[in-house]
Amino acid sequence: MSSVSFPPAFLWGAATSAYQIEGAVREDGRTPSIWDTFSHTPGRTAGGEHGDIAVDHYHRYREDVAMMAELGLTAYRFSVSWSRVQPTGRGPAVQRGLDFYRRLVDELLSVGIKPAVTLYHWDLPQELEDAGGWPERDTAYRFAEYAQIVGEALGDRVEQWITLNEPWCSAFLGYGSGVHAPGRTEPGGSLRAAHHLNLAHGLATSALRSVMPARNSVALSLNSAVVRPLSQDPADLAAARKIDDLANGVFHGPILHGVYPESLYAATELVTDWSYVLDGDLAAINQPLDALGLNYYTPALVSAAETEVSGPRADGHGASEHSPWPSADDVTFHQTPGERTEMGWTIDPTGLHDLIMRYSREAPGLPLYITENGAAYDDKPDPDGRVHDPERIAYLHGHLSAVRRAIADGADVRGYYLWSLMDNFEWAYGYEKRFGAVYVDYSTLARTPKSSAYWYGKAARTGTLPAVETEL
Repeated sequence: MSSVSFPPAFLWGAATSAYQIEGAVREDGRTPSIWDTFSHTPGRTAGGEHGDIAVDHYHRYREDVAMMAELGLTAYRFSVSWSRVQPTGRGPAVQRGLDFYRRLVDELLSVGIKPAVTLYHWDLPQELEDAGGWPERDTAYRFAEYAQIVGEALGDRVEQWITLNEPWCSAFLGYGSGVHAPGRTEPGGSLRAAHHLNLAHGLATSALRSVMPARNSVALSLNSAVVRPLSQDPADLAAARKIDDLANGVFHGPILHGVYPESLYAATELVTDWSYVLDGDLAAINQPLDALGLNYYTPALVSAAETEVSGPRADGHGASEHSPWPSADDVTFHQTPGERTEMGWTIDPTGLHDLIMRYSREAPGLPLYITENGAAYDDKPDPDGRVHDPERIAYLHGHLSAVRRAIADGADVRGYYLWSLMDNFEWAYGYEKRFGAVYVDYSTLARTPKSSAYWYGKAARTGTLPAVETEL
């Protein structure tokens, strides 16, 4: 293979999540999730915006699938809305909700696009949050029941399954800093939530395998951080180790190795006693995976505590007086140098290469997928109605080149999912940040593929990366 070609079976995909695109929040039996509640709470999202309509994918999915096929995508990763399938988070399924996903999967398969189902992308049914949410152990058991329901409904047609998307965000942004739903600020509670998300993954993996064909793949997607110390000073190295434990070890420790890092226990002893880790939990969590999804956007640069860093929050996780990093008040996050996206995140493809190679070592022999990678830019249509986004093309070229370098270095990377297929509701940022390869006019909901969509489609069709300056 040349330096820009990919293996023939490499999957070229795009990703979305249910609350960000579906809309139809009160149709066919769906009830509120924590993101419905959070986004309708004044002051929680930019401009008070919410996902009630989003980009109306629930009604426009056939149009969206046809657009994916026309662009040349070979895979599509989407999430299932738990409260659309199981409105209270417990009990029997609402078949009308499952029917939407059956239709979506059939539509994808009919045009040769491989579906990848994510069971949880942050939208916990509100009734389960009212009962305590992820800090409560029972939520993990409810998730396993939900996983079994969806596995039974779609497992005959969907081969790729992801239990959780970015459990770090669910735990530490939802229950630590409070910048994500449900908006709680409980350092100890965020660690409890992390453990119960791990347990939910393990129980759901077993539940899926009990009802699906053995050929199906079960994975999860981690937004593992690439944590770099400001210097080789022992204090900075210790700071990097602490953040690495809180970002990565808290999940891949039990999931891949069946243990939490001892250094994590030691670092967090003032906020939790970890008594909620019961006998048998680590064995339940440590289920063999068929693959691992990695989500990557930007690296982190840390040091031992210094003077306050000015400007936007340097850890990249939104404005809040509460830290998402429990017991890490002695760590300073620094803005990394270089060009930035509209999110203020530094563009650094070397971080993606480093991340892939790390997990090739952490889990040798385990296939890897890049399940999210992308950038937000201030995209606007030209007078002729076309949307040119050369910055995103350059971003994609750089990061896909990093993936190809990792493959050349021996990593078993089998696919890449661009975040995101189209502009959508970007959580607490509302609709002001555009990650899509397809432009959405929010007043009409018309879809217009950007230049990057055509560039990426050509890469998907040829298995090679077009030149950055290619006009398509």
